[in-house]
Amino acid sequence: MMVDKRHSASDGRAGAAEVPLYGFQPPVGTPFGLEVSTVEDFFAEHDDWPWSPPRPGRATFHYLIAVTEGELLHDVDHLTRTVTPGQWLWVRPGHTQCWHPPGTARGPFILFEPDVLTPGTARLLAPLTAHTAPAVLNPHPDDAAWLQQTALQLLDEHRALGRRPLDVHHALRRSLLEALLLRLANASGIAAATGTGRGDTYGRFVDTLELHFRELHQAADYAGLLGCSVRTLSRAARAATGKGVRELIDERRLLEARRLLGHARWDARAVAAHLGFSDLSNFGRFFRDRTGLTPGAFAAGEDTTGP
Repeated sequence: MMVDKRHSASDGRAGAAEVPLYGFQPPVGTPFGLEVSTVEDFFAEHDDWPWSPPRPGRATFHYLIAVTEGELLHDVDHLTRTVTPGQWLWVRPGHTQCWHPPGTARGPFILFEPDVLTPGTARLLAPLTAHTAPAVLNPHPDDAAWLQQTALQLLDEHRALGRRPLDVHHALRRSLLEALLLRLANASGIAAATGTGRGDTYGRFVDTLELHFRELHQAADYAGLLGCSVRTLSRAARAATGKGVRELIDERRLLEARRLLGHARWDARAVAAHLGFSDLSNFGRFFRDRTGLTPGAFAAGEDTTGP
């Protein structure tokens, strides 16, 4: 089961040792874009993967781990996260991630495709499922025990395939998942990290940016797609983040550049072309101005500032 049995969905772009993109392919008989197991079962069933040697990857689906015992180390976007009992690790679609060798971690392990959520619930959960939301979540103390119990109930229902009609089985699994996520959205740091309370214009901008940051680099481009003025978009961005639209666009391009130069090991020329720079020198100036390093120095492992 799990990730090593999912198909790699390479997009065909150039770049040496590209980080593979995995699609959702659960074991045969697992219905409806949702799979539930435990960290300990994952480790036990994959004793030679993916930590021997560690191999980075990205996925088209969410995976969520509740650590109930021990300690879990996991890289998300080139930073090693330490997840301790009571905390949750969330790796969202598109994040570069890499497993560490198996440790003492125990707890439920939930994998799901974005469209497993009902549309109304998905809108409510937008701050939690956002690409920029925290990788490590600290539930509100009043929610912690309830969340763990609900995760275990979801695991039990997942393992009960065949006990009741399939549509009822899936409705129960989805209801438990949605209840868990709605309660988890109360975790500390979600509002600050994702701009909860932002106007709808900003939320639509973030979604549009994620789709088009490679080829569209001006505030006017996004205002046009969103059907609003540049001034309206700028106000929404400032209110939500304190940053301008162009700064947010550049931050997203920089994050992708670091991903591709880092674990993906693309060369700088390929990254420049992928991110829409007119030539390699323009990309080099862009990267150096924001990191203090040339793309080559960053790729060689000299960065100490995070992703």
